[in-house]
Amino acid sequence: MRIVFMGTPDFAVPCLQMLLNEGFDVVGVVTQPDKPKGRGNKMTFPPVKEVALKNNIPVYQPTTLKDGSFESVLNTLKIDLIVVVAYGKILPRTILTLPKHGCINVHASLLPKYRGAGPIQWSVLNGEQETGITTMQMDVGLDTGDMLCQSATPIGVYETAGQLHDRLSQLGASTLLETLKMLQNGTLQPKTQEEAQATYAPMLTKQLSPIDWEKDADTLSHLICGLNPWPVATTQMADNVFKVYQAQVVQCEKSQPAGTVLEHIKGQGLLVQAGKDALLIQEIQFEGKKRMHIEAYMRGKPIAIGTRLGENI
Repeated sequence: MRIVFMGTPDFAVPCLQMLLNEGFDVVGVVTQPDKPKGRGNKMTFPPVKEVALKNNIPVYQPTTLKDGSFESVLNTLKIDLIVVVAYGKILPRTILTLPKHGCINVHASLLPKYRGAGPIQWSVLNGEQETGITTMQMDVGLDTGDMLCQSATPIGVYETAGQLHDRLSQLGASTLLETLKMLQNGTLQPKTQEEAQATYAPMLTKQLSPIDWEKDADTLSHLICGLNPWPVATTQMADNVFKVYQAQVVQCEKSQPAGTVLEHIKGQGLLVQAGKDALLIQEIQFEGKKRMHIEAYMRGKPIAIGTRLGENI
């Protein structure tokens, strides 16, 4: 079975590596164009391209799929299947229907929940206890195709979106392998998605970052975990805004206005009143400074009990 792999970021790498390790015939890799990165704006390869080049696989980086020019390239490869993992562009119908077995997508949610670009982050932001991987027969809709295989996994209490991303990338590879084996032996049973259960997971923006201390501590904990590593939750202290990377919920009666620093628990962190219960802030970063445990910051600049945190305070 001749396969073209379409993917771009780190999340897609385990799936491509699995195909190579298992001996699948990957005849080409399609990925996004190289982009400038860092202070020097050095052109950087997408992670998937790096893997492809190390394995001597032809790499294609079309700037668009809309004008039909890339379809002639795919036709010359005589492919049976396209595997798509976080490629980053919408595939037109002409490409979706080009291979014998169409296009199979690896999506990081238990569809039909969390269709869209941010399924990992929104599952954490919304406090879900479980998520997973769905392989799907792609159609022209946004993650609306028939489901092929699903693998579920619990979400840890303080698991960040970044940590979950790394776990799901590995789960995606094993779920894709299961799907391809079933495709080869003719046992796949596509299942239509229930539209009534569908939810949408849009891309994240920095507008989500400010912490509203009037909300309950559980909700704020999900925000902090879901926005880590990007765009990261933030809060304001006087004229300074700092990022909050890690915090834990501490149950307590509300005794002070939301956003009030209640206590410095030595060796653990800074306890801040929320709308319900409190948050123990543990890891922070001020602008232009290194990310650090709040204990390290407090040794140089103690934060007084009674200080109010928050965007509008």
